[in-house]
Amino acid sequence: MRRSIRTVVAALIVSLALSACGVDEPSTSEPGEPAADAEQTTQPTQPAQPTEQQDAQPDGDAEREQQAAAAPSDDAEPASEPSSEPDAEQQESRQPQSETSGQESPRADGDGNVELGWAPALNGVVFEQPTEMAVLADGSVLIAEQRGSISRFLVSGDETQQFGVLDLTDQVTFSGERGLLSVALHPNLDTQPFIYVYYSPTDAAVTRLSRFRLSADLAAADPGSELVILEVSQPYTNHNGGAVRFGPDGMLYLGIGDGGAANDPQGHGQNRETLLGTIIRIDVSRSSASEPYRIPPDNPFLGVAGVRPEIWAYGLRNPWRMAFDSVTGDLYVADVGQDRWEEVAVVRAGENHGWNVYEGDECFRSQEACDQLTDHTRPIAVIPHPDGCSITGGMVYRGRAIPELVGHYVFADYCSFRLWTIDPAGQVTERMPVDVSIISFATDQAGEIYALTPRGPVLQLIAAR
Repeated sequence: MRRSIRTVVAALIVSLALSACGVDEPSTSEPGEPAADAEQTTQPTQPAQPTEQQDAQPDGDAEREQQAAAAPSDDAEPASEPSSEPDAEQQESRQPQSETSGQESPRADGDGNVELGWAPALNGVVFEQPTEMAVLADGSVLIAEQRGSISRFLVSGDETQQFGVLDLTDQVTFSGERGLLSVALHPNLDTQPFIYVYYSPTDAAVTRLSRFRLSADLAAADPGSELVILEVSQPYTNHNGGAVRFGPDGMLYLGIGDGGAANDPQGHGQNRETLLGTIIRIDVSRSSASEPYRIPPDNPFLGVAGVRPEIWAYGLRNPWRMAFDSVTGDLYVADVGQDRWEEVAVVRAGENHGWNVYEGDECFRSQEACDQLTDHTRPIAVIPHPDGCSITGGMVYRGRAIPELVGHYVFADYCSFRLWTIDPAGQVTERMPVDVSIISFATDQAGEIYALTPRGPVLQLIAAR
């Protein structure tokens, strides 16, 4: 499918009612009943024995991160047979476009002393619930939408052309926090022309990570080429997490929520026998139907009895967007809080990030439980409620247009409409109000930052000089 769209720069986006945020219920709330016979995690096949990992290196940090189109809510229904029909009100959306550059991102850290603003990108094309954005080498832009579609946009002057890449709307459950949650391109598209998609399927109460083959010109994905890499059973309909990223080591990382309801009623956060509440790291360089992934030999829990070897880090509630700094390689993760704290962590191998013993820096379950948890890794930043209520993880700025911001991590909150930065020394600074919910952040090849919003154009972060 191809269409030519002439658009004018959209006037900025309509503010959403706070009720759309779906704030978590207090810790005293009773969760619903889990799905009958739901296993904690399932795999299409058992992973192969550890093998030497390839030296695949990604092309910078061209991948994106953020949360499901609706902010996490603890009014979650137990997961049952998902409906195969997307919500009737979900309408087709289109997208804007961005300038890119092959120049290396600057490495020096800025002082952060600059006012920030937004400018519509991609000629102001308006989208409905976009979840991910990626920029290809030719400057075209991929946009994934929660309803299950992935489209490519090519901008020339004031003309924007849209091309369909992959349509999964008939097999994606689009409701609340479920849907097409994340997309990542393989970092070596010349030899591995694959797109990886994390979504809520209509045929099971799971989240599914799948691989699809792209055409030789990278213009379309073959829907019949789906290879299911991994499935995770979901006992409730919220806290699916959802960020697929390739690291500087060429390994695939996936953030997975604790399975939902409120307060982690089944204790997944501290249970390393499940993949719920974790970030996993797997090798997909030689995926096949018989071996969809391998366990990297340097994964921290490989060979540890009673622990899933895929786990890179655990103790997370609902990691909604994560990103690798293209210069340092640090993995920044935003974890959505329960009642009091939103948090940002830099996550490393083997760490326990504390949920549900801790929420942010604060004891959540009991003082006794906190005293017994001796390996808790504290976040680098916490945002108290009501300043935040559903964090959206962002990106470390490595562009050239705002030199004062280089090296600063930029993130936002879905329902308080606020934006913050964290400087390299760990100082948190609140910036201008966003005036709109941000679902996800992205970068282009030049390191410039973009924000995806529920109903409106893609926005580029600019200096308000």
